[in-house]
Amino acid sequence: MYASLDGNIRTDEAAARALARDHAFRPKALAPKAQNILLLGSDLETVKDSERSDTAILLHLSADRKRAAAVSIPRDLMVDIPACLKPDGTRSRAQYAQFNWAFQFGGAACAIRTFEGLSGIRVDHHLVVSFTGFEEVIDAVGGVEVDVTEPVREPEFGVTLQPGHQLVKGKEALTFVRTRVGVSDGSDLQRIERQKQFVRNLYDKLRAAGTLGNPARLWPVLDAVTSALTADPGLESPGELFALASSARSIPADRVTIVTLPCVEDPDRPSNYQMVEHQGEAVFKALREDKPLPRQLYNAYRPDGRPKS
Repeated sequence: MYASLDGNIRTDEAAARALARDHAFRPKALAPKAQNILLLGSDLETVKDSERSDTAILLHLSADRKRAAAVSIPRDLMVDIPACLKPDGTRSRAQYAQFNWAFQFGGAACAIRTFEGLSGIRVDHHLVVSFTGFEEVIDAVGGVEVDVTEPVREPEFGVTLQPGHQLVKGKEALTFVRTRVGVSDGSDLQRIERQKQFVRNLYDKLRAAGTLGNPARLWPVLDAVTSALTADPGLESPGELFALASSARSIPADRVTIVTLPCVEDPDRPSNYQMVEHQGEAVFKALREDKPLPRQLYNAYRPDGRPKS
């Protein structure tokens, strides 16, 4: 069983080599026992000639494992992307562009270095999940219950979610967390609100069902998760992943904070965002120092993903 799970996981050796080459440019960890894991959702299935990080979430586990925070980084946030090592050994040019382009320029390593440059936070590990892998993981846990506030249509999948409380699996779940065109104002920020709801409901379901502590229930989830993942060398084995899940299992639900990096529309680029400097830096400072996040953070959207009036 262990060998089967171990064989499922793909190791991101290219990112490990690129990060090792650029180690001098990376920030130091201020709280070594805390863990910062960058979760990246790949859009490879829909963009055949390139691959970008359609979703990016920084998962922070406190050193004492009594707190956790998940911070969504908008894919359309304008950031400084460094010169990154490309697969052919050359480097991309440093440029000011939207965050998800970093993955296209230099894979997960470029996304990590871009996030580290923005935040000053040392990323300890990273995990990349494809869209297909996401569907398989949600099916393995039996689906997730969500509240749909307006019709959500994804013509590519032939899926339409009608308003109401419902259980979503497979492509329905992917439609809920991914689709933004034609929903509310079509922005990435309103989509992130649905993603945050989904993550919270998924976490609550795993805890309520006792999945993380029940080997019989955990096995199909681990099988799906390991098949879906590309991981850095520090999280490439079932033992390392299980240790991470076990350490998170003891964190009370009310000590898990899920937020979006505070940002507003970029006045020079209407379809992009810029970080709210003082609030964004307050979030990053708290994560760097392994402290609770600020209680009041700017968010242009209500929890249902609609713009605030």
